[in-house]
Amino acid sequence: MSRRKTGFPFLGLLFVLLLVGYFFFQLQQRPVPRQHRSRERRYSEHAGRPGRRENPDRSREQAAPAQDCSIFGITCESQYLAQWRQPRPGSCSTRLSHGYPVPDPRCTPGGIDASVSEETIRNPAWRTKCLRNCQSSEAEKHVTYKWYGIVKPRENSGESQVCELDHLVPLELGGADGLGNIWPECGPAGVSLDGRYFKLKDRVENYLADEVKAGRIPLAEAQQGIAADWTRYLPEANRYCAAGGRC
Repeated sequence: MSRRKTGFPFLGLLFVLLLVGYFFFQLQQRPVPRQHRSRERRYSEHAGRPGRRENPDRSREQAAPAQDCSIFGITCESQYLAQWRQPRPGSCSTRLSHGYPVPDPRCTPGGIDASVSEETIRNPAWRTKCLRNCQSSEAEKHVTYKWYGIVKPRENSGESQVCELDHLVPLELGGADGLGNIWPECGPAGVSLDGRYFKLKDRVENYLADEVKAGRIPLAEAQQGIAADWTRYLPEANRYCAAGGRC
């Protein structure tokens, strides 16, 4: 009788172990849910990209400048064209030249990224997004309104845009993204968007960029010239625009 009692529990235990092993094997053979596979694939693709930090909070737009700049050897550093110190609120004011506003040279002397060369600008793959917001964020640039004592317009987009936080030396010409190269360019009121001052300055920027690419104006001369007085180039830029150039 004692042998039967000891044999039965052993066989029962063996049966239970086999049953548990079978269910565990079946569980391992089940396919991974599609949602989990996609998450794993997205993570592996993100972690495997060269030059990327494994930071899930960093957006693609924020990461793009560093990745693009590395292709051209861009350092994203500001070299100002005059000695510069961050201004106090209300201490800056624009002045007129040829009837158009130019920034206060004490507050906005202009600056360049010296790692951007004429060869860089002539490269068909060159894009200004490489430098945009690479040193100062859009929010940080808004402090320049306070420097110039200007209240940022509530409606400031599309046809209602009246102000632009402008790079004095444009990014298209290797301008710096530091605050010493940023100023709020506003007005005039009562004109269409194409007649706003920042749109007229865009013509000058396009004109000078094409002149540099064509080898007719050295890059350093264009950078220093537009920083000193962008309005001096407006007549040539208007003729260039009327002749089919980029407006």
